[in-house]
Amino acid sequence: MGKRTPAPYAPCVLVADDEAQIRTLFRRLLEETGYFVTEARNGREALRALSDQFFELMILDLSMPDMDGFEVLKLARTELPNLKVLVMSGFMHGALLEAATLCGAAAVLEKPLSPDSLLTTVCKVLGARETRAGYGSGPA
Repeated sequence: MGKRTPAPYAPCVLVADDEAQIRTLFRRLLEETGYFVTEARNGREALRALSDQFFELMILDLSMPDMDGFEVLKLARTELPNLKVLVMSGFMHGALLEAATLCGAAAVLEKPLSPDSLLTTVCKVLGARETRAGYGSGPA
């Protein structure tokens, strides 16, 4: 099975997580659904990618070793106010995770999360219409 070619309009998504397995899983799920995905291993790589390329969405882990996800979120929202950010964490829960919305996150998810919840949330955040498979195919 070869790599799928993105649809004529494939929203660009940046996945920033220090766990390689999470990045790979999210990339595969999103690419199979028609998104163009770039990975970042840490906060510094995420900020570098954001300065080099246009993204509609950043999926950001809040718990990364080199640069706190909250710091990345605040810097990204300051420099790119139209960027939509979906934050996630396996360590922060409840009010602490919800505080990310006060910093500009469009949505929050707790790890572990199901592929369905990830794709549904991405579609909701991007305002994507549903496809026959139940996942987004681009802007409505």
